[in-house]
Amino acid sequence: MTSLVPLIETRRGGTPECLHFGAVAVADTQGRVLAQAGDPHWLAFTRSTLKALQALPFMEAGGPQRLGFSQEQLAMLCASHSGEPMHVEQVQGMLDKAGVSYKTLQCGCHVPMFADLGVAPAPAPGQYDERHHNCSGKHAGFVAMCVLQGWPVADYVAPGHPLQEAVRRDVARAVGLDPQHLKMGIDGCSAPNYAMPLAHLARGYARLACGSPDAEFGGSFSQLADAMTAHPELVSGTARSDLAFMRAGRGDWVTKVGADGVQAVASRSRGEAFALKIADGNMVAVYAATVAVLDQLGWLDGQQREALRPWRAEAIVNMRGAEVGERKPAFTLSGQ
Repeated sequence: MTSLVPLIETRRGGTPECLHFGAVAVADTQGRVLAQAGDPHWLAFTRSTLKALQALPFMEAGGPQRLGFSQEQLAMLCASHSGEPMHVEQVQGMLDKAGVSYKTLQCGCHVPMFADLGVAPAPAPGQYDERHHNCSGKHAGFVAMCVLQGWPVADYVAPGHPLQEAVRRDVARAVGLDPQHLKMGIDGCSAPNYAMPLAHLARGYARLACGSPDAEFGGSFSQLADAMTAHPELVSGTARSDLAFMRAGRGDWVTKVGADGVQAVASRSRGEAFALKIADGNMVAVYAATVAVLDQLGWLDGQQREALRPWRAEAIVNMRGAEVGERKPAFTLSGQ
């Protein structure tokens, strides 16, 4: 934890109350660290920021063309969606093209996220299923890859399954690490997830967002980035952060949030990206720190700064609407 620095501070009545520690790494496509706060090589689980990179084996196998996946369905491969009807419709379309039932998905089932956000009332038990899980798009892509390759479907999330071995190989290639240097854990959706230095996650996102064909992955990165920026509502959902950030980015920013305090943002025009992690997993601090990094890097104009003001969450407001505190960045990027 000595590699971490305060990123966001909250004050109440002018008195410091909370400090959210973490680290930030800014990198280019070659993995050069361009700026940092704390240790840019801090090891952190990537959680859902990894989804676009987990789709690489399917992309490299020509899966979208062979199964006729639309751009919207490519966006769903990268999604942590809210389980809204538009999301379930796309997942079902992916499953139909792969010729499998939603019961094949091994992500589990939870109350759709749109209910927690207050977008719509929660459906009654039995009215939602695996398709409503926020990771169902990724899992539909996993199953589709197994169908294409003739691999067994029953255990597709097992770390030793050919699918997951291919994912580990391609993720490592994308971020510039040897596969054995990826530290594995199991994600909330039961699939393997990997911890890596923040600078390597940033490098992977810089490559993802770079518009030119990649030396290793050809057009796979640009197809995924195009899908994410064209359909941010599918990557996230109504009232969600990635929708707001990608809309504010006007097609230039490829962004993906991950559970427990992870965020990655790439600029397509700059060929650069940053990854950050809030150590205590506080998501309000994640959004505030993300806006602060964008501002310090000079990626924001006045209109973008205003659009992201709600995610900056500077004012702490109580249930009566009274302003009772403030939330401030506690860091300055070095190395710029």
